[in-house]
Amino acid sequence: MADLRVTYDKTANAAYVYLTDPQIRTRSSRMYPCDPVEVGGMINLDFDEQGRLIGIEVLAADSKLPEYVLESSERLDAGGASTG
Repeated sequence: MADLRVTYDKTANAAYVYLTDPQIRTRSSRMYPCDPVEVGGMINLDFDEQGRLIGIEVLAADSKLPEYVLESSERLDAGGASTG
């Protein structure tokens, strides 16, 4: 399995899981929000123009993602050091 790039902003408590080559900037052409009631928060799936899943945005990330994922994520908030 390839390594995934995950960024995390603790201030916003939001994480993004990139499912594309980090060297290639892929634009999202459509976003599908998961039902916030069903998942207990907001999770958005981003798709490219060919309908391929390119990323997952997770709000309230500290309650949705395992702690080790957030600890090893690239930090985007001002108080966090980049660990990616």
